[in-house]
This record gives sequence, C-alpha cells and structure tokens, in this order.
Amino acid sequence: MPGARFQMEVIQKFVTSSRNFTELSGFQAHNHSSLYTNGRAKFLVLPNSWAGVGAVFPNVEVRHLHAVIALGEELHFTKAALRLNLTQSALSRQITEIEKQLRFRLFTRDNRRVVRVELTDAGRVFVAEARSSVLHMERAFHLARTAHDGAENVLTIGHSHEADQAWVSDLLAVRLPLYPKLAIRLISQFSIELVRSVLAGELNLALVTAPPEDSQIEAAPFVLSPLYVALPEGHAAAQKEHLALQDLAEDEWILFARRVHPVVHDAIMDAARREGIAPKRAHDIITPQEAIHLVSEHVGVAILTKPTALGCRAEGVVVKPLSDASLSFQTCVIMRRDDDSRLANEFARSFLRRYAYQRRPPKAIESPRSSRVVSIKKASPER
Repeated sequence: MPGARFQMEVIQKFVTSSRNFTELSGFQAHNHSSLYTNGRAKFLVLPNSWAGVGAVFPNVEVRHLHAVIALGEELHFTKAALRLNLTQSALSRQITEIEKQLRFRLFTRDNRRVVRVELTDAGRVFVAEARSSVLHMERAFHLARTAHDGAENVLTIGHSHEADQAWVSDLLAVRLPLYPKLAIRLISQFSIELVRSVLAGELNLALVTAPPEDSQIEAAPFVLSPLYVALPEGHAAAQKEHLALQDLAEDEWILFARRVHPVVHDAIMDAARREGIAPKRAHDIITPQEAIHLVSEHVGVAILTKPTALGCRAEGVVVKPLSDASLSFQTCVIMRRDDDSRLANEFARSFLRRYAYQRRPPKAIESPRSSRVVSIKKASPER
C-alpha cells in the first residue's frame, strides 16, 4: 500500500539520519535499530537511548546517585566523603561528572568555602527521586535473591534509626502459619521518609514514632516513647530524677535535625517557646552517637527519644527522663489505609499481639482481647 510504503521510507530516513548524527557525534550505536508495533501504528526504538537525536536519560551510575544523596543530606563535602568512604576530591569528581551529564547544577558552591554547599531547586527534586530509585534497585535485588532462595512471600518493613532493638527483634520473631516461607526485609530510614515510602508502596509496614496525621495512613500505636536528656555528669541538674526544660535553659541544645524527625523537633521547639526558653544554639545531628559524643565533649545537652538515649552511653554522660508530658510520643505500626493485603494485615496484628503479650504486667487480670490488641483496619478476622 502507498501509505505503508511512505511510512517505511520515513522510518528508513530517520534511521539513516540518526546513524549519521551518531557517527558525527563520536557515539557508537550498538546493534541495529528495531521496529516494534502495538497493532496499529509503528514506532522506532533506538537500542542505545543515550546516543543520537532525542536522547532523554543520561547514563547516570548508581555511585553517582549515592554521591548526590550523601552530599544532599550532609551539605558538606568532607562529611559526605567520610560517609561514603571516599576522598573529598573523588566525591567532588563524581558530583562534577553527574552535573556534566545532566547539563545543570544540583549544588551551588561558595567560592570562599567550597566545603559547604547548598542544593539548587533542581537538586532538591533530584535527591528525593534518587533516594526512591536506589530503594527500588535494592528492593529488586532483594526480592530476586529471596525468590532464588525459595521464599514465597516477602514483606518489606521500615524502621527509623531510633527504633528500640527490642521492636526489631519482635518483628523478626513473628511467625504466620499461613505463610511458612515468609521472608522479612528491614529498611532503616528517617521517620518522614518511612511515611513517604509507605504511601509510595515501597514499604508494606513501618514502625514510626509520632507519624504525621494523614488520611491515607492507618496507624496502630503500640508503645509510648518519652524524651530523655543526655547531659554531662557534672551538670547542675544531673542528680535530679526527672528534668524540666527550664533545667536546660542556659545550655546549648543538641537535637535531631528537623529533616530527621520534624514532628519531634517541632514539638521540642514549641515546648521551649511556651516555657519562654530560647536555646543558645541548636546543634543538628543525625545519629544518637553524634549527640552523645558532643555531650561528652561538653558542647551542650542532647534531647533524644528513649531508645536512642538509653542505647548509647559514654563515660561522663548521664541520661534522665524529661517530665514534660507533651514530649511523649506514640510509636505506631503504619500502613496504607487502602492496603487490603491479607499478609500485611495478619503480620501487623501478630506483631501488635506479640508486643502487648510480652510486655503485660505479671499476674495481670485477663482482659478481653479487643482491649489488648490494637487491630489494623481491614485486617482479616482471626480464626
């Protein structure tokens, strides 16, 4: 047919022009271009999508993504390089490579202080999506490995770095008779990232302290997490059983960065304002180990969640609970409200039941199961 012949001529000319452009540009096209059909119209797919006219995605490597994520979170070349076990020059070279491939800047540098950087608008978007991309790649490898090893079902469960290790142990101890070959994959993220990952379907469940209110999230609380203060043993309030924020009014405060846990960070600052306290300087940290080290160096006092405060100790540092009732937060099992997965719901209920049973007081009066176990919405009824 004339129409079909004309269409094929156009395609052949496009292929020829693309090859000419590739040769002139110094690129090598691998194999031959292929013609695919969806049943009606025909379209061309070039096997080397990085070369030739219309290249959309640059050839970004996984190491580039890790470099951008680390620098985007630290905003400091030296700290990011240490985190990646790279030299500062190697990290700088990787950032330059990816910006050259993207043809736009992800970071702005101060010519006088090149160690510190700032994210551009494009950089902020790229870092967020890069985290998701790396998570998906890791998930693909893990699921493939578990399938190869014979696991029939996989649950991906998130927890924050501040999670009590007893919670993690309870997760790993859950057994479901209907799923004898269940494999559990644990992922550690910042609390706000856990919520995003659950909403995106990247995590089936997550343990989150003080999750933000969201109509798309179902949250079942299982433990109350108060805040504790780590302070030098020579501090004037170190001998008290419980501390108030006023006891810390003259100190420099060491807090988790807001991007690590915005709900807890904002609650601490709001409580300080109500008490008329303006901390001299709030040092932002990411890990509790950083906080305890700074306290041991007499830099200030650290306000931490209970598991992190009690789990990290150092010589010359004491840990005391805060008396402010508004600074206690529910830790919850969260999942998407529309997730009707029987496996995810059964697992969540089993974890909650196990946690409540193991931590009930000895010789407690038996209470109805509905009052002891908080169920996840849409969970299948127990048989």
